[in-house]
Amino acid sequence: MKHAIYTQITQRKKNGKKSFAVLIDPDKVNAESIHELVKLSIEAHVDYFFVGGSLVISSHLDECIQQIKAACNIPVILFPGSPSQISKHADALLYLSLISGRNPELLIGQHVISAPFVKKSGLEIMPTGYMVIDGGAPTTVSYISNASPIPADKSEIAMCTAMAGEMLGMQLIYMDAGSGAKRAITEQMIESVAKHIDVPLIVGGGITEPEKAYLNCKAGADIIVVGNAIEKDVSLIKEISAAIHSVAIVKMG
Repeated sequence: MKHAIYTQITQRKKNGKKSFAVLIDPDKVNAESIHELVKLSIEAHVDYFFVGGSLVISSHLDECIQQIKAACNIPVILFPGSPSQISKHADALLYLSLISGRNPELLIGQHVISAPFVKKSGLEIMPTGYMVIDGGAPTTVSYISNASPIPADKSEIAMCTAMAGEMLGMQLIYMDAGSGAKRAITEQMIESVAKHIDVPLIVGGGITEPEKAYLNCKAGADIIVVGNAIEKDVSLIKEISAAIHSVAIVKMG
């Protein structure tokens, strides 16, 4: 099984480098907007593209990824809302298990159904402990998953959940306040989780300005994911990327 992308992510963490992932929802882009996004991302030295959404109603997931791949060398990682969101054209797949909820379908059920297709895809598979944090607004993921998010002020619950996910073998922990969150995850919660896990920590949802991205990195996030804010203002790519990459490098022991 391939491990190139995960090796790169862990190496960047080991070297104290913070990463920026631009989230692209195939339902919200067209050929023209993808071209613009990729151009700005290359100029801003974006590290990854995450592609996916909670629904993905459109059928152009493959075309979206192929257009990105044809235009740049930035790795494309699938961030699927369901097992049907698979494309062999991507570089890797976040194989999400919703460890913050108690819905067995999203812990393991859907994975059982999708396993043969995922294996056949040839994608690099990255087992990811997915944690939904309350961002102050109902999100598509909390509605579809029928699972309550972790309360924004319960850092100890987030910490213990992330620790359990790592001990169960998750290679990444992804804390998400959800698309369109009114408030981002607190630095206190990020710091609490980051201090107690060794695997890379991804943080997304509600990050709308460079300063917040910077503070999240300082608190311990390894990869910052931004989608909604960029959909509204693509020029933010440059500012957010610069903020993330300006975090002082502190090499791990």
